Amino acid sequence: MGPQIAHYPALVQYCIFRQPSAGAVLQPRTWKDDTYMANISVLGLGAMGQALAARLLEQGHSVTLWNRTSGKAGFLVAKGARERGSAADAIASSDVTVICVLDYAASNSVLDSAASLLAGHAVVNLTNGTPAQARATAERVESLGAAYLDGGIMATPPMIGGEHSLILYSGSKAAFDAHVGTLEALGAATYLGADAGLASLHDLALLSGMYGLFAGFFHATALVGSEGIGANAFLKLLGPWMTAMMGELPGYAEKIDTGRHGVNVASNLAMQTVALENILTATREQGVATDLLDPMLDLFRKRDGAGHGNEDISGVFELIRSRSNAVN
Repeated sequence: MGPQIAHYPALVQYCIFRQPSAGAVLQPRTWKDDTYMANISVLGLGAMGQALAARLLEQGHSVTLWNRTSGKAGFLVAKGARERGSAADAIASSDVTVICVLDYAASNSVLDSAASLLAGHAVVNLTNGTPAQARATAERVESLGAAYLDGGIMATPPMIGGEHSLILYSGSKAAFDAHVGTLEALGAATYLGADAGLASLHDLALLSGMYGLFAGFFHATALVGSEGIGANAFLKLLGPWMTAMMGELPGYAEKIDTGRHGVNVASNLAMQTVALENILTATREQGVATDLLDPMLDLFRKRDGAGHGNEDISGVFELIRSRSNAVN
């Protein structure tokens, strides 16, 4: 996943794949089955929709396009795609339909317009929404007689089809197996389980890790920047340091899974609380905002004050695993 923040809003997409005909038997395919070429509709031509359509064309699929507003299909039509005037017409002309629109409200509108066409087909939702939204959409789609597969795109539009493109899926295993050849062409396809909310959950969790990393980078860069040190110059030190600290994560993961935060502690929470207090004191003295790290210090102090100062820093996890623990 590339850190191109300007493209992340484009991850708020919705995608539907449907089978060739109602009641058709789902036939598993592998990504190596390059003889399978489908008639595919792409509905919604934002940055991500355009990238998906372009990749499908590259793979030799017959692609039909629709967008709520006109003017975005030109370069894809020039590559051999066909454009239709309505979502229903595009769906009707294809074996597989991909819908990429703004959000769940827009995608549900498209689903409603094509409700009579969905029975016996598979719906794959690639929206960056919440697990609750994914599960509600799964229930809605299944009530129309279709299988549901939810997904999370861990890539920016330029990455689609590249070696670092990853797309997470959950929901109908039969739908995943039937279309895995097409899905693999868009990005490495990882199936997480039958619960339709799992892809969204993992998607948001991965993005949370990313934003936490960026927050640390922004704060650290602002701190040295207060003395005129440029971000590029500082990154030469910060980059290797952050890479080295990634090596601590397996140990923290083990402590979180076992709850044994007091085992093999090199730098205990009490000491790290003092260190973080010093960081924020220096931050204020340098005239830099402390907004990004203040909540972390609050949790450190709370855990330390509850008698866990001799544990590892991973013990803070026990406060954030439950919202009630974090706010009380």
